[in-house]
Amino acid sequence: MTLLTTVFAAIICTVIWYRNAPQSQMNVGILCWMYWGASLMWLIDAIFEYAEIHEEYFSPAPADMLNDFYLGLSVVALGLVIWIVTLLIKDPKGVVKAALFQRKR
Repeated sequence: MTLLTTVFAAIICTVIWYRNAPQSQMNVGILCWMYWGASLMWLIDAIFEYAEIHEEYFSPAPADMLNDFYLGLSVVALGLVIWIVTLLIKDPKGVVKAALFQRKR
């Protein structure tokens, strides 16, 4: 489930990035790289887990599937947090800078 969750997040993020590619001000490419990297990590993990337990890999317990799904959602949420922090630091539209240096009258 972790692999599935991160692959879906990577695909959705890549579609969003591709639609806005020429004028990408929101740095969605960073998010794509994080999700594709996580997907690759979970793929390698799945390969090694399959090599270890063979056919049992394809019939996990429901509790294990739920735990894996929560872990996948946690990875997606952490990626979003890192992307938002990066976006706020780079501030491509100058919104944070304008809010910080706005003079009160």
